[in-house]
Amino acid sequence: MPAAPRIHLLPELLISQIAAGEVVERPASVLKELLENALDAGSSAIRIELEEGGVKLIRVSDDGCGIARDELALALTRHATSKITSLDDLERVATLGFRGEALASVAAVAHLTLTSRSSSERDAGGHAWRLAGEIGAALEPAALAAGTVVEMRDLYYNTPARRKFLKSDNTEFAHCAEIVRRTALAHPAVAFTLTHNGRQSFRLTAGEARERVGAILGDDFLAESRSVDVAGASLRVAGHCALPAYSRARADAQYCYVNGRFVRDKLLAHAVREAYQDLLHGSRYPAYCLFIEVDPSTVDVNVHPQKTEVRFRDPRSVHQLVYHAVQRVLASPLADGGGATRALATPGAPDASSAATSDSSAARANPVLGASAGVFGTRFGSAFGGPFKPLPERAASLPFAGRSAASSSQRPTFSTPPVAAEPPLAADYAAFARAPADATNGDGAPELAATPLLGYALGQLHGVYILAQNSQGLVVVDLHAAHERILYEKLKQALDGQKLATQALLIPAVIHLEPLDLAAADENAETLRELGFDLAVVGPRQLAVRSLPTLLVGADPAPLVRTLLGELRTHGVTQLMTTRRNEFLAELACHGAVRARRQLAPAEMNALLRQMEATERAGHCNHGRPTWMQLTLADLDRQFLRGR
Repeated sequence: MPAAPRIHLLPELLISQIAAGEVVERPASVLKELLENALDAGSSAIRIELEEGGVKLIRVSDDGCGIARDELALALTRHATSKITSLDDLERVATLGFRGEALASVAAVAHLTLTSRSSSERDAGGHAWRLAGEIGAALEPAALAAGTVVEMRDLYYNTPARRKFLKSDNTEFAHCAEIVRRTALAHPAVAFTLTHNGRQSFRLTAGEARERVGAILGDDFLAESRSVDVAGASLRVAGHCALPAYSRARADAQYCYVNGRFVRDKLLAHAVREAYQDLLHGSRYPAYCLFIEVDPSTVDVNVHPQKTEVRFRDPRSVHQLVYHAVQRVLASPLADGGGATRALATPGAPDASSAATSDSSAARANPVLGASAGVFGTRFGSAFGGPFKPLPERAASLPFAGRSAASSSQRPTFSTPPVAAEPPLAADYAAFARAPADATNGDGAPELAATPLLGYALGQLHGVYILAQNSQGLVVVDLHAAHERILYEKLKQALDGQKLATQALLIPAVIHLEPLDLAAADENAETLRELGFDLAVVGPRQLAVRSLPTLLVGADPAPLVRTLLGELRTHGVTQLMTTRRNEFLAELACHGAVRARRQLAPAEMNALLRQMEATERAGHCNHGRPTWMQLTLADLDRQFLRGR
């Protein structure tokens, strides 16, 4: 047998380079550590200068408390730090850095120069000091007003094998810029300036948190998001969650912070994803910026070399608070701003940008306006022969209102509760249609100050959209998407409460199916009855539908039954009633919702609008598409150049 290898101590240089491999992955890793040190020093302004993507040069200048002269050399020593002194401090870390490895690791794989003037030396009239090169180098006097300048040159100059793994300069700079944006997002009170190869990339001034979010993520993100601010006993969740219409194809707009530290935590990501479950298509990713504040003693940040993962002492409580905070905001009624305001850009208008800006401000100030302009790309340019006015019941025969009363037999009824069962809504609408002369706003139009959020229906556009008038102007509702959301929420509530009412069909519907589908219907007859479907095999390839859930009576039974049996065959009863339940109910709601080109009576349209106002998450359908939008009178005036 060969002799056993002898155990020996590694050289100090090799030890430092091994440690550096855990901290210094690429230039962005160096920049992250230096920015954290600058923020821990209490800086109010930080300047970052890069050359060749940060490989040739990274210089970070801050105006913080600085480092004392006799501690400069110690700062380059491994495990030397001013952040913690004992195990108790480690268990409740309140700073971004705490291990004392960053500067020593960088010095092991690059040329590092440290220049600093501490606050005590500044008060005493002393000058700054510079430490260049390796540990043990002589200190040199330097010129610096205040703070610290850390300069790193020639990353991996002494480990060329590591340098070969770096990407192009543009790629490395993109990673560095993302680090700056992540850091700046959590510290709005600190100004940041980033330059690359002598050219300024961006400059962020100190300001409010909302301004910083808009500067980094864009005003469109702010316009299409809702604010979150929920506090528990020792936990707070704040920030912004974008509406489903702002979803992304990649998870590149997700920023989550714990006590000011950017993290990629699976627990938090899962909580947010679950909150978007009923609003987002499976292939889309939500956009959000959330800040979690928690007692430092209840979270462990010392679990990953890059400090991007954390462990919570009570993960379930954190998960539930984040989940419910986001879900509550997204499930707010329409009165909290569920729709979207469309800004109509006039071609060639000189003040188009300023108009859009004012609309965005108005949308934020008025809860009736949802997300502000810029979501919908199609231009609303239909011409109407007069001002919009409420459509009374007697006007149902007008072309704009759809089919005449004589053709009502051709119009399917809503699968929602009958309108006749809601006399208060009909009375309100009739009173609105018969507004007296003294209830006008001066130019003959009825006063709309007391109208519901979605107003009252004017008519249908091509059988696809409901046009309604409210106090702000014109509301456009996607008929199918809105009804789909209403049905979905009602199906969930009925199934949860085991009150899924059924209605027998006067004439059973007979559909043709494959033998495997017939077998699935026969084997799962009891489960199908619990779901409101009474099915019976009446032939070798024929199935009779005797009853349907009351909420879906107006739908075509064939696609409903085929969808149901297909789910049973693919996933089985257990998954259908547990993990796949919501997806299955969403498919039923989609098949059961009123289809495009179907004309509705004014009373039916108004009933749909009232139910939207009372339904959670009614601002978006089950696939994340918006169900309605608001066109203000100012939008229309600007489109038609009124007042110019």
